[in-house]
Amino acid sequence: MPPGIALRDPRPIAAEAPYTFFMPHPQELEALRPGDGIKAIFTQTEGETKYDAERMWVLIERIEDGVVYGTLDNDPSDMSLIEAGNPVAIPLTHVISTAFHKDNPRPETPERREYWERCLVDACIVEGRSHVDYLYRETPDMTREGDEYEDSGWRLRGSEAEVEADQANDSAPRYIALGAVLNRDDRWIHLLDEEPGVAFQWDGDAQDYIRFNRPDLAEADDQ
Repeated sequence: MPPGIALRDPRPIAAEAPYTFFMPHPQELEALRPGDGIKAIFTQTEGETKYDAERMWVLIERIEDGVVYGTLDNDPSDMSLIEAGNPVAIPLTHVISTAFHKDNPRPETPERREYWERCLVDACIVEGRSHVDYLYRETPDMTREGDEYEDSGWRLRGSEAEVEADQANDSAPRYIALGAVLNRDDRWIHLLDEEPGVAFQWDGDAQDYIRFNRPDLAEADDQ
């Protein structure tokens, strides 16, 4: 690695955000060959940079003992100490994405569910001050033309005390990806595929959610 350049280990990131940060499947790493590409997270440890880190591609020359040896395959946006063509060595544990040459097709891998649909959630949940205390799913109605991801219809509320604190601090609910909420609290993931028209309240004694049928939530909005 050029002096002043280091790699960021992505495994702690994946552990902290398992529903929004996905590492390559082991089958992908095992299938890599010279001529393929990998992406890793680079940081510059000397001098000032605009970005804390950059995700950049590496063209593979060889793989030995779990380490990819190759050359940087793109110029950084804001790192002066490394450039395209520089030799680098990347442990396979630090690979965050793969690209396969046409002569080495990408292997089949288990299907991975992603959670990019949007939901409305209290700030206290996103900030880790509350669990998902009450949730309901209504007919999705917040998707706007041009949105990359659709509204899921899920509305997620925090505990009463923390919701009151949000209101006192003018902390508005957030419209974000389901995965971002699951990273904070995934105890409700088994409810994710429930149809609109249901609500659930967390029961601390039972350590589970109590279900309520809410057919009014599934009514079409005719306005």
